[in-house]
Amino acid sequence: MGTSLQPVDVLAPGANLNAYVQAVNGFAVLSAEEEKELAEKLYYHEDLEAARRLVLAHLRFVVHIAKTYSGYGLSQGDLIQEGNVGLMKAVKRFNPEKGVRLVSFAVHWIKAEMHEFILRNWRIVKVATTKAQRKLFFNLRGAKKRLAWLTEEETKVIAEDLGVETKHVREMEGRLSAYDAAFDAGSDDDDDTAYQAPAYYLEDKRYDPAVQLENADWSDSNAASLAKALEVLDDRSRDILQQRWLNEDKATLHELAAHYGVSAERIRQLEKNAMKKIRVAMEA
Repeated sequence: MGTSLQPVDVLAPGANLNAYVQAVNGFAVLSAEEEKELAEKLYYHEDLEAARRLVLAHLRFVVHIAKTYSGYGLSQGDLIQEGNVGLMKAVKRFNPEKGVRLVSFAVHWIKAEMHEFILRNWRIVKVATTKAQRKLFFNLRGAKKRLAWLTEEETKVIAEDLGVETKHVREMEGRLSAYDAAFDAGSDDDDDTAYQAPAYYLEDKRYDPAVQLENADWSDSNAASLAKALEVLDDRSRDILQQRWLNEDKATLHELAAHYGVSAERIRQLEKNAMKKIRVAMEA
């Protein structure tokens, strides 16, 4: 086939995109008779070797489609990889009895995977979620003949061509013209520009006197409730909780077991029962 690459390699383009393109172009193009024979082997006998040959022969077609989406600023390698997933789905579902070539059937699956990838990665904020919005997203860029905003007449023409309302065209045009802004200042921003980041306009409430007073009251209230709840325990249970949870240097179960002359499991039971009593007392 003119290349030493394994099938797994050509399904996932690496850093050298030119080498990948050259490699997939080395796979022979199938004639209609060869394609039908392979498709029948896969369709009727689940022949995986036939599936492999069908996929490899059409990888160049995925590269061709990926180039048509170069205007979205996304990696061509990533687009090709997503398109290859669509190609494999198409090969798996291809029925040779329908009388069409695989390339005609596969184009839908390849584009569908690329569309999903573009919509997931083109912007941080989703620009197209409904079926009508997705249709506009992939057609409006090609419909605009210049960089300026659409005129009223141009908007009407595009709306009629795509079968949508003019307000939806305007809305999508605004989304396409917008850009993502970083929340925090960039690492290379200087003092004169860093303040423009949205993060600098949020109020820092950590040092708000009212918030600090509320936190202090809450802490004092919890401490008082815990001290009162500890009074319901017997001396041993209180000491176990004190040494296990409240002291800075916390004791282990085995250390307490040795101190009280019981098993570590008995200390664990006493600790568990004491916790239940504390919880009930604090909720009362």
